[in-house]
Amino acid sequence: MTAARRRALIGSPFQLLVLVCSFALAAYAGVRLLADDWFGVALWWVGAALLHDLVLLPLYAAADRALLRGLGAAGLRSRALYVRVPAALSALLLLVWFPLISGMVDVRYRSATGRSAEGYLDHWLLITAVLFGGSALLLALRLRRATKERPPAVH
Repeated sequence: MTAARRRALIGSPFQLLVLVCSFALAAYAGVRLLADDWFGVALWWVGAALLHDLVLLPLYAAADRALLRGLGAAGLRSRALYVRVPAALSALLLLVWFPLISGMVDVRYRSATGRSAEGYLDHWLLITAVLFGGSALLLALRLRRATKERPPAVH
């Protein structure tokens, strides 16, 4: 094996240093996290994995299949990414901020921070609209550029 091939497999010294530091930081965080209530943390991880694998994954796989079926033709399927990305980002924001978006923890949030939880639903809807609008604008610009680059049809 040549030295260049060996270096490509192992990586540069900087990459190795970053990797070792990342593992050290993850180990430190894991030790700190598991120090107080290791059983609760382990139970949360197992529950989260089961919820994702048994409930959420089939749901968003079915939604993706419905999207592809709705787009129909193979040429339109390449445009599915323009729906997938904003939908995934919007769903991630909803997952992270759901307690505040739903208003379920308004009293607790106000007592902990002194701020109102009002407006989170409006902001999430606005961010979702901007994500889908930006995706639609990007698709329109790419389609316009593709039609300009295509030579005219000869009759």
